[in-house]
Amino acid sequence: MSLYGYARVSTFDQDLAIQRAALKAAGCEVIRSEKASGARRDGRTELQVLLDFLRRGDTLVITRIDRLARSLKDLQDIVHELKDRGVALKSTEQPIDTGTAAGKAFLDMLGVFAEFETNLRRERQLEGINAAKARGIYKGRKPSIDAGEVLRLSREEKLGPTAIAQRLGIGRASVYRLLVKPTPKNTGRNADADQG
Repeated sequence: MSLYGYARVSTFDQDLAIQRAALKAAGCEVIRSEKASGARRDGRTELQVLLDFLRRGDTLVITRIDRLARSLKDLQDIVHELKDRGVALKSTEQPIDTGTAAGKAFLDMLGVFAEFETNLRRERQLEGINAAKARGIYKGRKPSIDAGEVLRLSREEKLGPTAIAQRLGIGRASVYRLLVKPTPKNTGRNADADQG
């Protein structure tokens, strides 16, 4: 039986050192870590690598359940996947043992609270945004795509959406949206835009 650790923080300015030290102290020789949101499972490549690697009799060790998932559905999916493969789940800070009914119930309760915390954070964020909009100080995220450059490439260089997307490193759908968006310079779809 081998112990494999998984550490996660949500943002790049957070530090993984404390989690990694706790997992090493728990006996994990292999620790996979990443900086990614726990709200969704997809996009967390280190977790997926670890889940693909674990074998029957192994144990996945985390520091807290919210490091593994912040959605009850994702948590339950991961736990069921581990159970089906004969892999145990343990936490260094919480009394989790997926092999017992009480441990499973405790795990489910923690999952509910982790999801609740995520939902509360989202509600507070929306309340803050709405309050800022009401005061006229919220402008939203700055555009990450230069609409003027998209239109210039389409009109002056006669590039189609695919070529524009490749040149600017953006999605083709974004180019299409800009080419059909009514603006003072662009009152309809560019007749020169290709379909590719």
